[in-house]
Amino acid sequence: MAIQYGISGATAKGIAASVERGVAEGELGPGVALPPVRRLAEDLGVSPGTVATAYKELRRRGIVVTRGRGGTVVAPAPAVASRRPPRVPEGLRDLAGGHPDDRLLPDPTPPWQVRSARSHRSTPRLTRLETAVREWLGDDGVPVEQVTFSHGALDLIGRLLSVELRPGDAVAMEDPGYHHLLDLLTALGLRAVPVAVDDEGVRPDALEAALRSGVRALVCSPRAQNPYGGCFSATRRDALAGLLADEPDLLVVENDHASAVAGAPLHTLTASGALTRWVHVRTVSKFLGADLRWAAAACDPVTLARHDGRLLLTSGWVSHLLQETVHGLLTDDGTRASVARAGRTYAVRRTALLGELRARGIEAHGVSGLNVWVPVRDESAVVNGLRSRGWWVAAGARFRQATTPGVRITTAGLEPAEAVRLASDFAAVLGESEATYGG
Repeated sequence: MAIQYGISGATAKGIAASVERGVAEGELGPGVALPPVRRLAEDLGVSPGTVATAYKELRRRGIVVTRGRGGTVVAPAPAVASRRPPRVPEGLRDLAGGHPDDRLLPDPTPPWQVRSARSHRSTPRLTRLETAVREWLGDDGVPVEQVTFSHGALDLIGRLLSVELRPGDAVAMEDPGYHHLLDLLTALGLRAVPVAVDDEGVRPDALEAALRSGVRALVCSPRAQNPYGGCFSATRRDALAGLLADEPDLLVVENDHASAVAGAPLHTLTASGALTRWVHVRTVSKFLGADLRWAAAACDPVTLARHDGRLLLTSGWVSHLLQETVHGLLTDDGTRASVARAGRTYAVRRTALLGELRARGIEAHGVSGLNVWVPVRDESAVVNGLRSRGWWVAAGARFRQATTPGVRITTAGLEPAEAVRLASDFAAVLGESEATYGG
């Protein structure tokens, strides 16, 4: 894509600021190529070294990336501009968001008294919520000697990666994987090394290759893997733990984001005893509500100290009012019953679509979670074809690194009766695509 924006500046700092301004204002969109170093240097009347220094700073901050002979281009998700999903066209059934069904979320208005503690920094975590978290995680086999809280999983993961790693370091990431995590790595100046997944989650052969390449961390989901839906079996968990046992310096981040509504048991890597540096993080947004920006984490002592030390220097603590609300919901019998019903409902809806697709000879994946991943030949053809029939699904490009194309369908709000029509429309769209591209 040719550049139209006029980059200015007489110093490396000025040039970098000009590019950043163009990105932030939308004049330089993702994928736009910046001028070659020597050409821009001639245009601005500065030395090539000045431009090279500006580009290096932009790369370090996750605003641009270098693609070998492809030159320097604006990052797919530059750190100075948030990448939002496209607006759902009027009149379409939205199955692209990855969100829970609002109708299945509990009432967030607490019937209990919510009060704010006075000493936030000396007591950043409410003792009663710590106790509830230890019970919640411990029942699934997660070691709970050290626990902490954060403002969501991305908040915790971003804080840990920024403390533990440096720009240019490599992180093993699921492929396909959660697009916001991939964007986060770009923003931090880290390199994502794709690790293929299947219905049992991270593949051991792919992880072994990533470990050989020198990754410094692994980020994975033990169940409800987004977008593929994979779930660790006990056998897969043991195989992965065996590989990780020989990597004492590797930070393992286990993101159990759907937990209570994943529709599958937890086989956590943390229970193996093989990990030295690890964190298991859970959020409540998928079953209590997206506005409850809170996450609990269990981790090793070093990781706890580094996370909490950085938290103390930034936001300081997680709101006690929020902690009170989460505690009330987590320990309320009515809420627990509601969440259990939601989990069963999500499983019925997910398996209904899987069954309808497979009955029509369409390969699909989603053994757990709120989404179904369908491999396709041409993402655009499928997305546009389903759009013409009233459906809005997510193209797989934003989730993929090296894996083959696919689309993600969020089944959280899809009734079984709707699954029949969606599967029929999907089969028709695939037929049209094959006719267009010759099978």
